[in-house]
Amino acid sequence: MITHIASAAFAAVLSLSAAEAQAVEVNNPENTIVIEVTSGPITIELLPDVAPLHVERIKTLVKNGEYDNVVFHRVIEGFMAQTGDVQFGDTEDGYNLSRAGTGGSSMADIPAEFSKLPFDRGVLGMARSQSPNSANSQFFIMLEEGHFLNNQYTVLGRVIDGMPNVDNIKKGSRAANGAVDDPDKMISVKMYQ
Repeated sequence: MITHIASAAFAAVLSLSAAEAQAVEVNNPENTIVIEVTSGPITIELLPDVAPLHVERIKTLVKNGEYDNVVFHRVIEGFMAQTGDVQFGDTEDGYNLSRAGTGGSSMADIPAEFSKLPFDRGVLGMARSQSPNSANSQFFIMLEEGHFLNNQYTVLGRVIDGMPNVDNIKKGSRAANGAVDDPDKMISVKMYQ
């Protein structure tokens, strides 16, 4: 259940302009991750009061280094950038693009933790298959508002710094449902230090 304090804090983050977001202080380092991409860092505040199981999963995978070198396999201009397929991550032979987006981690899937938080620009959501209880390791960052996803996917965080770096992630073809040839990757994903 979302507490009033968590809702107020999230609403305050939502109201920040791009310039103000650059000056945001990290108030919750134990629930903040930094994704390094080619164009720079992306700082994301995770929301354990909203989606505790999903946040714990992301933190476990980050601490295990499983997101390092994983590509953004599906990126749709004006919609979202999806990554996190740790099963088909970077290998010596390169990324298995034919399987990208079909895998997850070795851990069990997570039940849905839907909330009233909207899918606004910069929101981090958990990807899943047709079943609401099938989220595992893949996630997406909203490039623009996508309220049609509200109450259908789990919100688990929000970009608090580096949104221009998200905007610079290589986009895929709409005709190919956002599949990206020679995709950008998460060079590293770490807990905030």
